[in-house]
Amino acid sequence: MARTRWGAADPSEPFVEAARERHPGVDVRLAPAEDLPFDNDSFDAALAQLVVHFMADPVAGLAEMARVTHQGGVVAACVWDLAGGRAPISPFWQAARELNPHTTDESNLPGARDSHLAELFTEAGLHDVEQSELSSTVEYKTFEEWWQPYTLGVGPAGAHVQSLDDEQLAELRERCRRLLPEPPFALTAYAWAVRGLA
Repeated sequence: MARTRWGAADPSEPFVEAARERHPGVDVRLAPAEDLPFDNDSFDAALAQLVVHFMADPVAGLAEMARVTHQGGVVAACVWDLAGGRAPISPFWQAARELNPHTTDESNLPGARDSHLAELFTEAGLHDVEQSELSSTVEYKTFEEWWQPYTLGVGPAGAHVQSLDDEQLAELRERCRRLLPEPPFALTAYAWAVRGLA
């Protein structure tokens, strides 16, 4: 029998509230990936899009995704190619490292390099694991359109921005501007995509 239930989980309360508001038919729960509040075999498939690298324990999170997916169901995830410098955020981190070589970027996060996400799937007990590559192109009319999200304090890049004084922030902004094409411009980014069977 096909399952029709839709569910989601996120450890961030504001994200949960936003998801509930935008998708009233989805059972959205406040929980980490490593402890999903759903019964075994609840879903036909489980997806983690651009989040595995932020999991505290990626293997446990992927194993939980497999647990809540019925046997033979698909578990899939993708992570930007941060280690390969092909992520949307790569110009930001390149500029940050040029200004301070000791800057800790996101290139060593789980799943962010070639084949590592597939290795995590295998460690989590998934079967018939396959890796592919996804690309996405985004157009920017102005440099500010590209820069503004980094000023919101979200994620490691936002935390890095907030750690800088005004002069350092101005230097980072200018270095990013120099690395990017003259606007309007388009950036193509790539992600490692992996699927396996529960």
